[in-house]
Amino acid sequence: MKKAQCAASPAKSETPSSKRLRPADSPGTTSPAGKDIADILETIDKRLSSFDARLSLVEILHREFKCLRESLEFSQQQVETLAAENATLRESVKCLTENVTQLNRENKKIKETVIDLQARSMRDNLVFSGIPEAAGEDAETTVKSFIKNHLKLPEDTVKNIVFDRVHRLGPIRAAAGRPRPIVAKFGHFKQKEHVKSRGRELKGTDFSVNDQFPKEILERRRVLFPIRRGFIQKGSRAVIAVDRLYVDGQLHRDPDITPWLY
Repeated sequence: MKKAQCAASPAKSETPSSKRLRPADSPGTTSPAGKDIADILETIDKRLSSFDARLSLVEILHREFKCLRESLEFSQQQVETLAAENATLRESVKCLTENVTQLNRENKKIKETVIDLQARSMRDNLVFSGIPEAAGEDAETTVKSFIKNHLKLPEDTVKNIVFDRVHRLGPIRAAAGRPRPIVAKFGHFKQKEHVKSRGRELKGTDFSVNDQFPKEILERRRVLFPIRRGFIQKGSRAVIAVDRLYVDGQLHRDPDITPWLY
């Protein structure tokens, strides 16, 4: 009976000292659950630290973005200001250009008026070229002798010619040089035209008789002479009047050849 009771009796009961000495409850040890919690807390701490760093970076980027936006706004204001100033300058330049163009037109008109006045003041003048020059000569006597002997005008007609002024052009040249031309201002336009009409008598000689023109008109006539010759060769009637070329009675205009007519 005692043996049966012994077999059925439970295991040996634990004493308080045996409870203290269990490995799980011994000092310096951590349960698996506690270790997992510590790891989780450490991970959370690391993530929070990373989040703080990222938040700081976001704040820095936000400040930089704000500064950049302010800078862009300022730049935009500057661009708008410059655009307004540029528009004002463009308008000023346009106005100045129009004024310069107008001044150029007026200047050209004034220049042409002066040239025309000069030409009109010379309308009674003839230039005699090729007449030998002698020391102490009287230019008027020399011209009258030339008209009589080379232009074949009667002596009585020559005596009646009235000159306002007769003189050589330019400074005295070397003896071996070409003689200076003589300018004769006639007292009567009809007498001047009569003498000029006798210029055909000088064909084939070294002498010439021509109207006097300002330098600008002479340069224009030099341009027109070969053009006139070309029209004549084609059978057209071409005449130069001062600085204008008439072909078959029509004024010949060409912006490249006769810009003074525009």
